[in-house]
Amino acid sequence: MQHAHDPSARRAGRHPGRWAVAVPLALVLLSGCTDPARTAVDASPAGQALEALPVEEAGSGDDYDRLAQFGDWADPDGNGCDARNDVLARDLTGVVLGDDGCTVLSGTLEDPYTGATIDFRRGPLTSADVQIDHVVALKNAWVTGADRLGADERQALANDPLNLLAVDGPTNGEKSASDAASWLPPNESFRCPYVALQIAVKTRYELFVTAEEKAAMAEVLAGCPEQDLPGDAPAARADRPSPAPSTPDEVYYPDCDAVREAGAAPLRADEPGYRPALDRGGEPGVACED
Repeated sequence: MQHAHDPSARRAGRHPGRWAVAVPLALVLLSGCTDPARTAVDASPAGQALEALPVEEAGSGDDYDRLAQFGDWADPDGNGCDARNDVLARDLTGVVLGDDGCTVLSGTLEDPYTGATIDFRRGPLTSADVQIDHVVALKNAWVTGADRLGADERQALANDPLNLLAVDGPTNGEKSASDAASWLPPNESFRCPYVALQIAVKTRYELFVTAEEKAAMAEVLAGCPEQDLPGDAPAARADRPSPAPSTPDEVYYPDCDAVREAGAAPLRADEPGYRPALDRGGEPGVACED
């Protein structure tokens, strides 16, 4: 039994309904602080995977070396063709193959990055019109955790169909090694699938995102609250060497500048257009390295 001189008893007795009103009001105010966009992002499969990725500071990238750290094109599905030509054959329509059954000589690309239609024809002056993009750029992968992977895992990442898209060459050059905080496809309708692909790749290879990268991805995913996480592309296998494709007669590079313009540098001895005259030092059997 409380005494009359207890101040808490007097306060409770004076205003018996105050706390009954205040508590529901506080709950309403707190519920109003929930960010609807954040809730939508977290609700999607891609958003949930993004939330599960660790957040860290990226490395400097000063020690990045594409060939030394990720190797060359491999044959991830064991079909006898390298990943580069497999992706061209997958993403282009009306594909014409060379005599080796692997080399894509021509086709049509509906470019996901720009929305443009591109007629592709293999050759010194036209091959660069369509390039194979690593959705998670290899340099970005290196500075966000791939430096902790083994050599086989890094080559698998570089050849994984999940991480590869045939795209407009100049637009791919603009992207370079950017993450989602620095670059997104000009074609806005492809931004949600693009970010979801990056999240899927980083999840598969246990990479991390930076705080800025995560915020940019979340902003994109807020516009597509049901975005799935891609995962149906088979993981690359690093235990199958690529066969040596035959060299089509029509592929001829007069010099290394033409090789670079075609997006074919460095050019290896088993690739179309290689000539010993282009190989002037460096690693044997590799031309136009620098």
